[in-house]
Amino acid sequence: MEDGEMYNMMKVWLSIFASLTYCYIMGKMIPRGFTRLLCVLPIVCLFLVLPLELTSIHFGGMTAFFVAWLANFKLLLFAFGKGPLCLDPKISFGRFVSVACFPIKILQIPPQKPNLNGHSHENQAQKSLLNGQDRQKLISRKGPHKSFLNYATKGLLLAMLVATYDYSDYIHPKIMWLLYCLHIYFFLETFLAMLASVVRTLSGLELEPQFNDPYLSTSLQDFWGRRWNLMVTSILRPIAYDPILYTCKNFIGRRWAQGIAILGTFLVSALMHELIFYYLGRGKPTWEITWFFLLHGVCLPVEIVLKRAVNGRWQFPRPMQTILTIGFVIATGFWLFFPPFLACKAGVRAIEEYAAVREYLKEAGHAYFPWIFQQI
Repeated sequence: MEDGEMYNMMKVWLSIFASLTYCYIMGKMIPRGFTRLLCVLPIVCLFLVLPLELTSIHFGGMTAFFVAWLANFKLLLFAFGKGPLCLDPKISFGRFVSVACFPIKILQIPPQKPNLNGHSHENQAQKSLLNGQDRQKLISRKGPHKSFLNYATKGLLLAMLVATYDYSDYIHPKIMWLLYCLHIYFFLETFLAMLASVVRTLSGLELEPQFNDPYLSTSLQDFWGRRWNLMVTSILRPIAYDPILYTCKNFIGRRWAQGIAILGTFLVSALMHELIFYYLGRGKPTWEITWFFLLHGVCLPVEIVLKRAVNGRWQFPRPMQTILTIGFVIATGFWLFFPPFLACKAGVRAIEEYAAVREYLKEAGHAYFPWIFQQI
């Protein structure tokens, strides 16, 4: 990694923190609505420009995802008093910045339930959470708890994948595409889990998991709605799905409006992915990624209609559902998603960055721990 890239990285993130400081102060002074939106829009535009300062796959790609996509959507919702930045009206500055610029979702404590005498009381899960004990009982209700061993295993698999890239000349291109597919999943889940652990340690927040074992999905609805990159799902619902559904249901009915809302949500996701790929490759979009998401945006409502028609009277065995779902995602990914990924040489550049980091760590090891390396 070049020194210039590290300098740009620090400059970009200092700009991000300064911009979010402005947004936090402005949110305390200006009520939600159109005026706050006007104050937020310059920051939204700045966040669209900042990733252009970075050229690396990892730094540039993650910054674009965190800021140009997620942070911008959160700030647009914030302008109207909605979204994760407005769940707590007394949100602290540190929590505001963390939630705004990182892909995290705070685990919400269930509301207090009245007892038979009409008085409120905390259930045992709430007490445990407030006392800092037995928190996993509450987490398990929101999603599966990912153990350290789980993430360590996936981190090891990611390292093994990176090691196989040294022999890419001897591996069939289609097999390499499958390795890239696994790489994307292992990298995202491991990296986002590490980031969440840092935020959890520094802030004391309990966070919801970002992935819910997507390789166990039994349908496209299950994959996109309940298992894959749940932070994106949770932010697309208020920014795209709910407004489209609310607008359309008065004209065409809720059932048809639901399909339009799903397709519109996938279109928004498609355009944001096109933007991310532009940051990665700086090339003219080919729109294959858009077609990938539109295809899934059409297939998912069709799947929902078929489920309603069958109404549980007949279905494939669960293992077959998983095979068909993951097979469809991978097949359409090979067809439409990965060609632009390879066109911008994202895989090759990522391998080069891994090699540079490995060489840097090796040199640092020789410099600071020579007595260890002399024995190797």
